[in-house]
Amino acid sequence: MKGIVFTEFLEMVEVKFGLETVDNIIEKTDLPSDGIYTSVGTYDFNEMVGLLTGLSGEVNLPVDDLIYTFGLYLFTSLGKAHPEVIKSYNSPLGLLYSIEDHIHVHVKKLYPDAELPTFKILDKTDTSISMIYSSSRGLYRLAHGLMEKTFEHFNGSANITYELIKEDGTEVKFDITQNG
Repeated sequence: MKGIVFTEFLEMVEVKFGLETVDNIIEKTDLPSDGIYTSVGTYDFNEMVGLLTGLSGEVNLPVDDLIYTFGLYLFTSLGKAHPEVIKSYNSPLGLLYSIEDHIHVHVKKLYPDAELPTFKILDKTDTSISMIYSSSRGLYRLAHGLMEKTFEHFNGSANITYELIKEDGTEVKFDITQNG
């Protein structure tokens, strides 16, 4: 997993729960990297699992809720780091529709070895989109948070529902209907 995900995650933990919480989860989790991450490095996904599990125990919130919260946070961070990507869209549905063909292409240029989820578009109208999220990591709640924040960025909102196609969350159908 790319280091930028780790650095942004730990930044989110510090902002939302404090530096002491960051220190506690790093100290209590067995991390081969010792919790030292660079945004351009690559780290074992199991380290993120350990950090999430540690944070869940530390703040008494479910891991899935923390992953969703991280998705909300990550959209803003990535938008600040790469504003040119978001500026090329004039609607949240347009951005979501272009994840595979534009956004992930851009990410692969920056991080050629990044292992990204896939989003297969099933149906798209002017006000809705249905897609299948697929990833061996099962971070569909992260994707959910990113989707929610996409609408907020464009001063809109949406009804976003999801259905687990595979129980482990590695394949999930999202149905998104824009409000208003």
